[in-house]
Amino acid sequence: MAKQKTTTATKDTVFNPRAFLSTIGKGRDMLSFQRKKTIFAQGDARDGLFFIQRGKVQLTVVSENGREATLGILGEGDFFGEGGLAGQPLRMSSATALTDCVLLHIERKAMMHAMSEEPKLSAVFVKYLLKRNVRYQDDLVDQLFNSSEKRLARVLLLMAHFGTEGVSEMSVPRLSQETLAEMVGTTRSRVSFFMNRFRQLGFIHYDVGDTLRVHSSLLNVLLHDDDGITVSPGDKNQNPHAKRGAEPPPQPGEVPDKDRARRPSLPSLYRTPQVNC
Repeated sequence: MAKQKTTTATKDTVFNPRAFLSTIGKGRDMLSFQRKKTIFAQGDARDGLFFIQRGKVQLTVVSENGREATLGILGEGDFFGEGGLAGQPLRMSSATALTDCVLLHIERKAMMHAMSEEPKLSAVFVKYLLKRNVRYQDDLVDQLFNSSEKRLARVLLLMAHFGTEGVSEMSVPRLSQETLAEMVGTTRSRVSFFMNRFRQLGFIHYDVGDTLRVHSSLLNVLLHDDDGITVSPGDKNQNPHAKRGAEPPPQPGEVPDKDRARRPSLPSLYRTPQVNC
């Protein structure tokens, strides 16, 4: 009698966090939202979190006196609405589809159970939260020390996912100047002035429709010192610096850009003091 071959019982499949976050299942549903549709509103009861499969999502918050501010623009591979995992009973912000979106909705219980059973998923989620925390710290430093022009350039580069290997230009949703002003922390007139300058220098291009093309050369604005000149990527024969025109005044209470530029650079803030033995 032939001896039957046996195998050791194991899990059906090796857990793959990306597969979990891109497929439907118990407590997980794939949802589609058209552009400008509300995903959830500030004050709604929380009902789980979302993982973006495709599209862009805008997070906003409204103060008691009705003033609205944009918290951020999220894209593919981002989580949002996870406050319920920390015990928040209500949504603390609103989420709107900036473009047509496909989102994976994960119920709170399903996410908590999956993270308790699968360390790989917990590692992915914690890594994302840590990276976002670093981003928030960078945002704060950006507000404290960088000029309005640099802050605007950074917002555009982040939206374009600058740093993607082999990509020098990326299309992003075309936001209103009011929204960009909220994100940068300045006035609409200053955003308009800097956007026109970026366009003239070839850093950005307005496409037909609702998209804006951001070129990686916009990084020159961030790398250059705030000494009253802007790096231009255009004419090879000209001086690599283009004089700035008259800029709109800062809004009341805003630190003038020339004073921001005189403050210490970021590395000096974290330099380890030497200890004499």
